[in-house]
Amino acid sequence: MQDLLKSLPKTQITPDIYKSLPEGPGIYVFFQNQIPIYIGKAINLKRRVSSYFDIDLAPKTEKMVSLANFLSYIRVESEFESLLLEAKLIRKYMPHYNVLAKDDKHPLYIQITKETYPRVITARKNSENDSNLAFFGPFPSSRNVYSVLRMIRRIFPYSDHKLGKRACLYSHIGLCNPCPNQITTEEENKKYLKNIRNIKHILEGDINKVKNELEKEMEAFSKTQDFEMAAGIRDQISKLEYITKPQMPTDFYIENPNLYQDQRNLEIESLKKLLVNFKLKIGNLTRIECFDIAHLAGTNATASMVVFIDGEAEKSEYRHFKIRQEKGQSDYDSMREVAKRRMKHLADWGKPDLIIVDGGKGQVSIWKEEIVDFTIVGIAKHPDRLIVGEEKIKLSGNALNLVQRIRDEAHRFARRYHHHLISKVYKHEDNT
Repeated sequence: MQDLLKSLPKTQITPDIYKSLPEGPGIYVFFQNQIPIYIGKAINLKRRVSSYFDIDLAPKTEKMVSLANFLSYIRVESEFESLLLEAKLIRKYMPHYNVLAKDDKHPLYIQITKETYPRVITARKNSENDSNLAFFGPFPSSRNVYSVLRMIRRIFPYSDHKLGKRACLYSHIGLCNPCPNQITTEEENKKYLKNIRNIKHILEGDINKVKNELEKEMEAFSKTQDFEMAAGIRDQISKLEYITKPQMPTDFYIENPNLYQDQRNLEIESLKKLLVNFKLKIGNLTRIECFDIAHLAGTNATASMVVFIDGEAEKSEYRHFKIRQEKGQSDYDSMREVAKRRMKHLADWGKPDLIIVDGGKGQVSIWKEEIVDFTIVGIAKHPDRLIVGEEKIKLSGNALNLVQRIRDEAHRFARRYHHHLISKVYKHEDNT
């Protein structure tokens, strides 16, 4: 980690440098020659860096930008990862303008205290040398820290208060559960300490370890038919996946700043190998398109086309289709309509290397009838598997990661347009 920032590729700063940056989460570093002077995080690197070239900047920010002559970035998988990685790098390098750009007199830290019932608290003062179970930070933005802690607390409730005689206010809304003020059994004690242990792993970036342990617990409860406990853990897993999916330990990015792109390449190669094994004609997998249908009881049907270039969502290439409703129209009819409309735009929209259709053998057959000489597969759920001819291929590992990400994005994009159409119908009815 000592030489991480020195080893990063550095691009000379120009007013339009942001145009070459990806639209996704990551951290960015401003350098004055070889010295890092500011480290920041972003949900969208391109948009965030572009803001530094606005006309109106705060004086300190304007000064920093005027001194910086190089920029580097590390792409990560999620906003959560970018927050943790930003904190680790700031703590290691303490860039000059991170020290100045505080939203109070001191930056914010997260402490897990070393007590009978450890508390998760924030502090403005560096008390790392005090007796702590764990210590994280500094974090340059208190808003981000409190947001992350709120998300974590909904999954793994914790206490931020000292021991007392009455149940705390948060215990009544499930955010301090079990409340240390009311713990009387060994089972409650273990539950609380397990929550603290999971929080510590999450803040260290080791999300997969927490998820794997939860999945084992859920399976164990299912085997003993304790379905209520199994359902509770399933909800924890879902919430954890929601805030962190996908996730890798932040130390991996420190060891390999190109991890994001390396992971994308592994996913593409894994999927390509899988398809070739089933005798499909695959050259490159540069452009992958996925299509999904959304409707409510057959009404206001829409379809989405999402496009991934080199394993990365290319949102400028997305398309919505408003299905032309006809009496008795089915999902198959909708799919055929979309396939025909897509076929008309091979020249101006580009030719896909792979088409993924949300559905089974019937939907794939329809597409093959309308779009010939292209590789087309379906995707089915529970468990996630590809439909290739008569075969149902179980997905796992890197191939699963890529296909899931593409399928989930197609779902999201189709639902967004569908909800837009539904809201227009309701507004019209309200006005009549």
